Amino acid sequence: MAQETVSDRKTRITAAAERLFGATVDHVSAPGGEGRSSFRIHFHDRDVIATLRPNFRRTHLEAYVLEKLSAECDDVPKPLGVDGEILFQSDVGQRRLNEEIVAHEGPGRMDLAAEAVSAIFRIHAAARRAELERVMPHLGANIDWVRNLVSSVSVLESYGGPVPDRFDRNGAVQALRQPCRQFVKWDCRSGNAALGRDGTLRWFDFEYSGLRHGAEDFAWLIGDEAWPIAPEDMVDIMIDCFDPGCGHDIADYLDYLALYTTFHAVQRLKLIEREAKRRGWLTKERVRKYDDAGVHPEFAAQICRVGRYFSAQSRLTAPLTRGFDRAMNTFLEILREGDALESA
Repeated sequence: MAQETVSDRKTRITAAAERLFGATVDHVSAPGGEGRSSFRIHFHDRDVIATLRPNFRRTHLEAYVLEKLSAECDDVPKPLGVDGEILFQSDVGQRRLNEEIVAHEGPGRMDLAAEAVSAIFRIHAAARRAELERVMPHLGANIDWVRNLVSSVSVLESYGGPVPDRFDRNGAVQALRQPCRQFVKWDCRSGNAALGRDGTLRWFDFEYSGLRHGAEDFAWLIGDEAWPIAPEDMVDIMIDCFDPGCGHDIADYLDYLALYTTFHAVQRLKLIEREAKRRGWLTKERVRKYDDAGVHPEFAAQICRVGRYFSAQSRLTAPLTRGFDRAMNTFLEILREGDALESA
């Protein structure tokens, strides 16, 4: 069977939208680039988002999640209907958080970051009210998945030294094996939130949602290499916005956040390395516009900065701090040498 082209997908989505909404589609655009799964459907009086997922089950699970969450909070899109593998949902806005956050400075930037964190906590609380823990799949519950996460620290060895023998891999594995009790959106990178015309920040893209500890969602945000806020400042925001109803003591929550974010930072560094080898460095503007991997040395340095800070918070991960520091200095040196011009 011939692979479906972008034109074919637009035609299929247009037909489905016109059937569902009983109105003629003016045109279809691709906010994240035409290679992505979501399209903006423009009618004469409104816009909606159509998301074409790889399979039927994933589409319907996301629709179910949005139905339950949107009944409990205003921090997510509203589901508008499903046609096979196509999910239609409300358009939460074109001002994506990853671009908005750099347009703000000083207190305004911190306020926006705090709203992003608060919205995640509200989504978690909404999921508890909706009892989504009864039906959602467990994420990262497989021991091999956790071991893979920990073994990925070998990427730090390419920056000037082996991972120290004192790094307790088994201890890290055991600490990461948390009960899967809290709904998590997953993939809370800043490109997956937007501000609407009403000024409200909402999170979207719940394709991979499931159950885990809960702090993983904040690790995705803080460990977004394009996120321009220092990790220590994000911890202050986490403390200010913390929801005691999450079922964890704040000290324990922050300890686990530090642990998980350390290994998340390693995963993002691996992704940046792989994509840089494949495509070369990208401009920061392109990365933000298309919500791409942070394939720019400034972003690579930022994820190392995040890993360095959080690894130093735990005795389990402290042996990794020097590796993150060496990696960060490598990318800062690339910036100093001018090897990644914004015109590239």
